[in-house]
Parts: sequence; structure tokens; C-alpha cells
Amino acid sequence: QVQLEESGGGLVQPGGSLRLSCAASRIVFSINAMGWYRQAPGKQRELVATITNGGTTDYADSVKGRFTISRDNAKNTVYLQMNSLKSEDTAVYYCKAKMRSTYWARENDYWGQGTQVTVSS
Repeated sequence: QVQLEESGGGLVQPGGSLRLSCAASRIVFSINAMGWYRQAPGKQRELVATITNGGTTDYADSVKGRFTISRDNAKNTVYLQMNSLKSEDTAVYYCKAKMRSTYWARENDYWGQGTQVTVSS
């Protein structure tokens, strides 16, 4: 069973930066769109950023100009560079990927386990 493994979360002061990474646990047949979502306490999960396998990106208005999503297709990895972090960015961040795990498998959505990002002084 393929999994998405996230890393890079932690505690950072306002105005600081963090870089999140998310990689598939093994080689898969194909990965289509990848993205990052976040969920703050008491709130619904929301889209942060997405990137297609061709490199087209999209961002939530709240993070435009501060966050950058990128991917390395050779490593089956997606990144989220977060700059100028604010307290309202505090949340659990999840990566998501549309993948076909094998040639015979249908495309499905896979989610990472989540990584905590806390922005506080």
C-alpha cells in the first residue's frame, strides 16, 4: 500500500519560514495533481496550493505571494515553501496526490498523515 510521507513541520516565529515535503513511500505508476491542504482547530480543511504534473500552480488567496508549491517528478515529491508566516497559518498541513499506484490500478486520491505547523512568538 503506497503512502504519502510528510516532513518539515514545526514551531516558527511570525515572519519566519518553513519548507514542507511530501513523498510517495515507493515508486508508483503515475502521479497527477498534487497539493497541500490545512486544517486549523475548529475549522474545516481548506486548500492551500495545488500543482499539476505539468507544473501549473494555484493558491488560496490567503497565501498568495508568501507560499510556493513545487514538485520533483523524478522523486515523486511535492514541496511547500512557506515564507512570512503568520499566526493564522497555524494548522495541520496535509499533502494530497492523485495517483495510480500500479498500471492496473485506478487513479485515487491519497492523503498524508499531516504535519503540524505552529506560528507563535
